[in-house]
Amino acid sequence: MTRRDVMAAGLASLLPRPAAAQSMPQGATAPGVRLVPDREAMVPVPGGRIYVRINGALSGKPPILFIHGGPGSSHWGWLNATALADDRAVILYDQLDCGRSDRPGDPANWTVPRFLAEIEAIRAHFGIARWHVLGGSWGGTLALEYGASRPAALAGLVLQSPLVATDLWLKDAAQLKAGMPADVRDLLDRCDTPGVVPQKACDAATDAFYARHVRRVIPPPAFAAYRDALPVPFAANLYNHMWGRAEFTSTGTLKSYDGRSLLPKLDGRRTLFVAGQHDEARPETITRFAGAASAMMAVAPDAAHSIMLDNPGWYLALLRTWLARQDA
Repeated sequence: MTRRDVMAAGLASLLPRPAAAQSMPQGATAPGVRLVPDREAMVPVPGGRIYVRINGALSGKPPILFIHGGPGSSHWGWLNATALADDRAVILYDQLDCGRSDRPGDPANWTVPRFLAEIEAIRAHFGIARWHVLGGSWGGTLALEYGASRPAALAGLVLQSPLVATDLWLKDAAQLKAGMPADVRDLLDRCDTPGVVPQKACDAATDAFYARHVRRVIPPPAFAAYRDALPVPFAANLYNHMWGRAEFTSTGTLKSYDGRSLLPKLDGRRTLFVAGQHDEARPETITRFAGAASAMMAVAPDAAHSIMLDNPGWYLALLRTWLARQDA
């Protein structure tokens, strides 16, 4: 059998069956979600302190850390993941200048190495000997960097819709933009030049793209209320500094990011790549990344970039099986 055949056979036993039966209604709150943390802390990191919340017992199975995207988002998008706390501890956190973390507002802090240092700071603060790490989007970039260093504490790694190389991300975005209705596509192109199109029209066109490829559901009311109660649900200044105006154009400090050389450094046996069926990080591209890492790949049906919100039932079932396999 070829490596591709081995990967396919392994994945067939990993995926929840049948996928359709595992899916939940869009915008659903997964059974067992815990909006209230069992434990909270402000963890010192370079540049300030970050907010960390935990559900479940750290003394049981290896916990799982979820790394949010953005840059500039916050932990609320992972709330459905707290349903896993009946089996192991679930750790959510806000990166510096995001959510409930300290907000020094210093661009000197907004670098990949400094954000990467937050991961180990969390592990050391709670004395965790072994854990799983899952990063989504920009969080997937940090998870890639962390996994490539082969830390002894890492039991399993999940890279969901990761930003691996900005040039490939933008190529995917251009292809997806080409599939939008002509009037939306024209607006998106013209909005890349500031001041040409009224901001309201640009926002509407951007929202149309996001509704197709970023998040296909409206967050459930309980999640929306939780998000709105955060001091900084989304740090636009951080996002603009590191990325740019919108998902499909990059003018910030990440515009030249390229982590492709890190892929072969991952432990492929312990790494899973995931993308949504309609993801802005196109499944075809993420599958190539998985191949370069000799890792497994799964595609979430009926989901875009925000898989834990779009199809939490499928994702949670997949993670339960994957984590149990890595524990063993």
